[in-house]
Amino acid sequence: MALSDREKAIIDFERTWWAEPGPKELAIRERFQLSATRYYQVLNSLLESSDAVEYDPLVVRRLRRLRDRRRRARFEGRSADQPR
Repeated sequence: MALSDREKAIIDFERTWWAEPGPKELAIRERFQLSATRYYQVLNSLLESSDAVEYDPLVVRRLRRLRDRRRRARFEGRSADQPR
């Protein structure tokens, strides 16, 4: 199943959000009319999609690595920024 326009926009946003003025959560609410919690639920689901990988493999793989690093850090009881 092909990605929707909103799903593509989320991936595009993740590629460039750091260049936007203000907090990311505010940009998410303004652009997508979603709470930060709901946005990240949608994003995490999207990261499992082969269509998302096909659309932008670099961004999707980078986000998967970051997500996996954070999950591993939580499991190990440390901050994702702390060395192992």
